[in-house]
Amino acid sequence: QASLVESGGGSVQSGGSLTLSCQASDDTFSFYCAGWFRQAPGNVREGVAAINAVGDTSYLDSVKGRFTISKDNVNNNLYLQMNSLKSEDSGMYYCAADPVFRTTLPPLREAAYPNWGQGTQVAVSS
Repeated sequence: QASLVESGGGSVQSGGSLTLSCQASDDTFSFYCAGWFRQAPGNVREGVAAINAVGDTSYLDSVKGRFTISKDNVNNNLYLQMNSLKSEDSGMYYCAADPVFRTTLPPLREAAYPNWGQGTQVAVSS
């Protein structure tokens, strides 16, 4: 399975923006579902956004209208544009891939994704 490496995390003030990137070692994003998940200390990991092979997307309700997931199939990159950040968006953000071709809406369930990156930290200060 492909290796996934996240980048782009950092510290930002509330209301600010960050763009996370995930580099895959092969063309997994071209054919399969991929998603961004996050985990704050003491919380369970939750699905934030996901995209399938044909570009359909799913979002956690609390990030709709603020976050945008996208991908670059040529360069094997997955992105998460995060705007209007809030303190509750803080946490470790993970990129994940599900090596199954789907044309249904991509899932936000952690269990659907067997392939994970190491994560990148996002800290939003109020």
